[in-house]
Amino acid sequence: MREFMKKKVLFISSTGGHLTEMLELKKLFSKVDFHLITEKTKSTFSLQEKYPGRVNYMTYGTKDHLLSYLFIFPWNCLKSLYYFFRFSPEYVITTGAHTAVPMCYIAKFFRRKIIYIETFANIESKTLSGRLVYPIADLFIVQWESMLKFYPKAVYGGWIFK
Repeated sequence: MREFMKKKVLFISSTGGHLTEMLELKKLFSKVDFHLITEKTKSTFSLQEKYPGRVNYMTYGTKDHLLSYLFIFPWNCLKSLYYFFRFSPEYVITTGAHTAVPMCYIAKFFRRKIIYIETFANIESKTLSGRLVYPIADLFIVQWESMLKFYPKAVYGGWIFK
């Protein structure tokens, strides 16, 4: 039996600032049956020690290295599908970016709830991942009131950094 029938939540984000924002939600980890997915880099190895058995990795890739990214992105789409079936989340919560988009579409296809938090870094423009996930998100949260003009159905949640 699941730990007191806690909701199964998958937290997913790219590494760097997106992961830093995601980890600001760590207070939620004790309230849900969570799993965390990010990209595998030197800076993310310590997550396995901090959250044993609750962290998995995607292959690190960036659009700045387009040739390798053309192979990494489809591979990460397949890994997203694998992780989705392995963890069977009821909710997917993400702060972006490209690493999270395929998981959001897989979750939507299987009628799971998607919560997207637009990055703190954008004040005056949409992100690519925000544009892609906005139409399918069950809850789309912006951290700046100015972003409501770009995402009219979004909810202003204030800064994730408290």
